[in-house]
Amino acid sequence: MTPAAHSFENAVVLVTGGASGIGAAAVRRFAGHGSRVVVADVDTGRGEALAAETGALFVRTDVTELADNEAAVAAAVEAYGRLDVVHLNAGTISGTTIGEAFAPERYRRLMGVNLDSVVFGVQAAYGPLKASGGSVVVTASATGMRPSYEVFYAASKHAVVGLVRSLGPVLEADGISINALCPGLVDTPLIAERMDELTRAGLPIATSADVVDALETVLADRRTGQAWLVMADRDVAPFAFADLPVPHEKNLAFENGGVRAVHQAG
Repeated sequence: MTPAAHSFENAVVLVTGGASGIGAAAVRRFAGHGSRVVVADVDTGRGEALAAETGALFVRTDVTELADNEAAVAAAVEAYGRLDVVHLNAGTISGTTIGEAFAPERYRRLMGVNLDSVVFGVQAAYGPLKASGGSVVVTASATGMRPSYEVFYAASKHAVVGLVRSLGPVLEADGISINALCPGLVDTPLIAERMDELTRAGLPIATSADVVDALETVLADRRTGQAWLVMADRDVAPFAFADLPVPHEKNLAFENGGVRAVHQAG
């Protein structure tokens, strides 16, 4: 995968889940482009080490807490005066499913990391991104568009994809773009325990660099509200969802969580 040509020199970039895996690859890539990078992660040891390596700023961040997301954004703006790109990358797998072994605390933790963090991240960054005309890219998953035996992980990623697609036109009015990266299997710590079996089964596995290539492509493209497939065996591209038209939907305007009729059906 080859990213589109685009300059990120001096851009201010915030990466959540930035201490390892895809996030760390993104931090290194943007730092190499001359961006001013903020690493937001709950892992202080890895986060501080990566910041020292790349010249980035580390902010310890529990992405499941709105206040922590706000603090990370505030640190970026205080240090660099603006915010241009937010890569909401934090994610986890639950290790539980429906049945006798159901663990509600693992389920809630997964939803907090995979879904709440996106809501909180976008909310925290909204003001600075509106000021800069900036971009949000969320790491979702190809399981956000198909069933998976990781049922709660798939549910959380379906929610993230729906959130991004719905926020696209909402944020576009404020000059902010938002997109989702939807990788298939990626060689990260998230699947490390299963790597041997996945490889033996012959499944295509992308690298973190492949995903960051896609991230650059999406940021250069400037479309919004798209879910971009990132697979080891194909080029990165927006997923073509089937359209589901609703009669007279254009007669409504959605404002501040409410709705009003702007035209009368006739």
